[in-house]
Amino acid sequence: MPAPGKLNGLTDVEGILVGNYTDTEAVSGVTVVLCPEGATGAVDVRGAAPGTRETDLLSPVNLVEKAQAVVLCGGSVYGLSAADGVVRWLSEKGWGFPLGDGQVAPIVPAAVLYDLGRGPQFVPPISSEWGRKACDAAGRGPVAMGSIGAGTGALAGSIKGGLGSASLVLDSGITVAALMAVNPGGSVVNSATGRPWEIELEINEEFGELGRRSVLLPAPPTDGPVRNTTIGVVATSAALTKPQALKVAQMAHDGLARAIRPAHTMFDGDSIFCLATCRIPLPEVPGFFPAPRAQAINDIGQAAADCTARAIVHAILNAAGFAGLPAFRDLPTR
Repeated sequence: MPAPGKLNGLTDVEGILVGNYTDTEAVSGVTVVLCPEGATGAVDVRGAAPGTRETDLLSPVNLVEKAQAVVLCGGSVYGLSAADGVVRWLSEKGWGFPLGDGQVAPIVPAAVLYDLGRGPQFVPPISSEWGRKACDAAGRGPVAMGSIGAGTGALAGSIKGGLGSASLVLDSGITVAALMAVNPGGSVVNSATGRPWEIELEINEEFGELGRRSVLLPAPPTDGPVRNTTIGVVATSAALTKPQALKVAQMAHDGLARAIRPAHTMFDGDSIFCLATCRIPLPEVPGFFPAPRAQAINDIGQAAADCTARAIVHAILNAAGFAGLPAFRDLPTR
């Protein structure tokens, strides 16, 4: 059976770095996924209320193949400004789409979640500087999880949301991983059992003692505007084309829909990016259809869905309650 990578996170994919900037006072933050060498990119947007940047460029019919970063932002529409700082940071290092004469255009798609009104100011003071600071903090080590980065002000149904990650290494040697900022209108917890919907996907007791708790959920908030959206990145070391990366992003949404119920609603902007670092060729399996790499795409997509679901569970279990938002870890036991 596939097992998690060494770090059980997105940075298990070689060539991927993750960094966060967190402002606990403002109750918001930014998470950046860097791929300095570039990674084949795609995105699948299924929520009806998305806030995004540079997603059209990732369409399989459009020119640019590779992205140098993906930014996951708090701050709703204001949060997209953080991507400007990431572009500048990358350009100063010479990482981006080559324009000639040593000039580059960094390709930096982004998506935002709605966490407005959860801090002392309705609009957090998010800016390009937040993006730069997230880049400065980026590394290849374990991925920090919980109330950090884009998950700082996240709310999952009636409890604190957050940032979570998970990985799998397939028998082919291909690594697949997910990083999710979890802020849905739906619930990650089955109210009938008091446990996360996808808790049974646990591998090697990764969810720990908290994963064995059965809790009583508080009532969902009824005041104010709807404030939802789950956004994330799945990454793989496989060599994928843009259409293949798009298929993996689509399949990853299956994990989101299993772990959050309901998902992809009119009030969510659910978006998942796929980044392929193209380190390992796809294995070929002969068969009736003239598509010998199809089974490899199936396997990667299934792993992406499972990693997405596990990352969502990790986000909830690692979240800390603050700013009046109760966390799973603080709820009473059934």
